[in-house]
Amino acid sequence: MSDQIPSNVEYALVEMNGAAYDGRVTITFDGDGRVAGQAPCNRYFGQVGATYPAFALNSVGATMMACDALDAEAAYFAALESMTTAEVSDGTLTLSNDVGETLVFGAP
Repeated sequence: MSDQIPSNVEYALVEMNGAAYDGRVTITFDGDGRVAGQAPCNRYFGQVGATYPAFALNSVGATMMACDALDAEAAYFAALESMTTAEVSDGTLTLSNDVGETLVFGAP
């Protein structure tokens, strides 16, 4: 287990709440508290407002392109904003919250 989320590593979402995720969703941390990534339709960005292993994403913004996966994107953003804990282990980033929801990302 790491003592922080590695900077400039693009993680890809592989599992959401226990189910395999087959879309293209990514997240990258820059080391200064900023986060960016690709959601199912749009690029997004925000600021981590907590110290690892706590996780709180603040000020989330996104581009405004339309696509057929806007429902999946809304579900991802809602899940991402509800996460409260981060854990990095063996190239896997797991975000979770106190109701048992998880987002699992793998590094290339």
